[in-house]
This record gives sequence, C-alpha cells and structure tokens, in this order.
Amino acid sequence: MKFDKQQYRFGLRDGLPIALGYFAVAFALGIAAKNAGLNALQAGIASFLLNASAGEYAGFTLIAAGATYGEVALMTLITNARYFLMSCSLSQKLDQSVSVWHRMIIGFDVTDEIFGVSMAVPGKLCPYYTYGVMSLAMPGWASGTVLGVLAGSVLPLRVVSALSVGLFGMFIAIIVPPARTNKVIAALIPICFALSFAADRLSLFSGISTGVKTIALTVVISVAAALLFPKKEEQV
Repeated sequence: MKFDKQQYRFGLRDGLPIALGYFAVAFALGIAAKNAGLNALQAGIASFLLNASAGEYAGFTLIAAGATYGEVALMTLITNARYFLMSCSLSQKLDQSVSVWHRMIIGFDVTDEIFGVSMAVPGKLCPYYTYGVMSLAMPGWASGTVLGVLAGSVLPLRVVSALSVGLFGMFIAIIVPPARTNKVIAALIPICFALSFAADRLSLFSGISTGVKTIALTVVISVAAALLFPKKEEQV
C-alpha cells in the first residue's frame, strides 16, 4: 500500500487535540510513576508502549506495591481487555486488501480516542490516517509522563502531593459519564470501593499480595456483573 500523504495529514490534524489531552493526563501518571520508583526514562518507555490511562495507572500501582511481573502483566491485560473488542470492530473498517502488518501496527495503539476518530472516518479507513493520529498521540502521552516524573523529582513534596490529586480527577472523568447513564455501573462503583477497602483491611486477606487481591476483585466483580446484568445484543 502506497503512502497516502493526504490521509496522514488528516490524521495529524485530528491527532493534535488528542495529543494535548494525553499530555495533561499523562503528567499525573508521571507523578504516580515517580511515586512507584520509576525514573523518567523508564516511565517514558512504559507510556510510549502503553497508551492507556487505567491500564498504566494500574501497572504503576502494582509496581509500587511490589507486585510480580506476572501480576502486572495479568492486571494490564484485564484492565485493557476492552481494546480487544475495539480492535475487532476497527478491523471491519479496514479494506480486505490491508495487510496483516498494517493491522498489527494499528492494533498496537488502539485507544478510546484513536478508535473514536478512526471509526468516524467516512467509508473505509486508510491506515495512514490512523498513523497520523498515532504520530502525535503517542509522543504526547510519553512526554507528559516524562515531564510528570521530572516535576516530581524537583518540586517540593507538598506540591507533588497536590498534583497527585490529578489522578483522582482522571478516574472521576472515566467513571462518572458512564455511571450517569447506566444504573448498573453507578451501583457497582461504591460496591467496588467497599470490597477493595474490605480486602485491604480484613485480616482474612492479609497474607495475599495487593496485586493478587486487585486482580481477583476485578475478575470476580466483572464476571458477576456480566452474569447478573447481561446486555442485550443490540446494546453492545
């Protein structure tokens, strides 16, 4: 497939606001990475390879808790599982002539925002459009994380603690919109908080690592919600 300069420029145009938003969110993730003991290079590489706020924050949290590699990998897989569905949907947007290599490169950076703008393209999706979006989105995310780590290294402890509040704002922005339109999600949020608190405080679970408890709660709550409140096919 020949390079499509026009589609690539369109991708750069639509990727600029995404990159700016990523930079702001990733700055807060940099603070979390600093608190987990990562330096700027390590955090930058992690962010460049994983453009996912919830998944990356979960990874940094498990690293800070001393979790094993397996626990971090499994939790990241579970947290980012929705991207499997997005990738399947996005593959239908591509022409059958698009090679496996192009599909793999696009699949490497399927995020909520990149998926949204790619699906909104009229007609079939040209891979070079998504490449244009990725060209700005990925550096924006990684550079925001690096700057967050550097800021956490030079700023006073009180300022760093204050900036950490941005992480809570990030998660509020993630959970509030769907909770306002879905009663099941709205009910599950306080249940998740309560169960997480109980798992952390009860002596029954004291011998289990934080990483294992987080993974177990995620799987159990997700499966229970799916079984008790299944969505009809037309709602998915």
